[in-house]
Amino acid sequence: MKRIVIIEDNRDIREGFAEVIKASGKFDVIKHYDTCENAIRNLSKDCPDVVLMDIDLPGMSGIEGTSRILKQYPQILVLIITVFEDSDKVFKSLCAGASGYIVKNSGIQELLRAIDEALAGGAPMSLNIASMVVRSFKLSSDSPLSERETQVLQGIAQGKTYTKIATELFINKETVRSHIRNIYHKLAVNSKADALKIAEDNRWIG
Repeated sequence: MKRIVIIEDNRDIREGFAEVIKASGKFDVIKHYDTCENAIRNLSKDCPDVVLMDIDLPGMSGIEGTSRILKQYPQILVLIITVFEDSDKVFKSLCAGASGYIVKNSGIQELLRAIDEALAGGAPMSLNIASMVVRSFKLSSDSPLSERETQVLQGIAQGKTYTKIATELFINKETVRSHIRNIYHKLAVNSKADALKIAEDNRWIG
């Protein structure tokens, strides 16, 4: 029977997941923890096949925890458990090596199916997140733009306002304008349309 460890700081969610998984008779929930630090200290003893990992944890984040676990134990499968399926944090967790993710309000069968899929070599995730992953691999690495400038330009390509871009990137609107000025300068253009055309032709944005 495959062994599961749960890392989730919300006690009700943590215990709820444990009860549902145990009741299925398909998996053995070895332990559940409220922090990555506690879980990582006991991984060699727990020997899980799958770790269900929350993202927003006290202390070490689920993203960093995923990266650390997989560096030490690459054979372990980490599945992210999250509230928001379109969260940028989910994408970052997948980039850190997570095998997929489960939305916290998933039904019992959906939860068990996601674990089965990961164990079978799949990557349970929504089409939205899968598209983000595919785009990230398609992007060219020779862009002169910084990561933040690329994010701003990507926002413009998606038709977002300066205010929405600023809110999503946790910066102010003037900083967005500053990034756009830098983009124009680096790409030697004078308009958003020209900047977008160059960036899209060179696959600097998805």
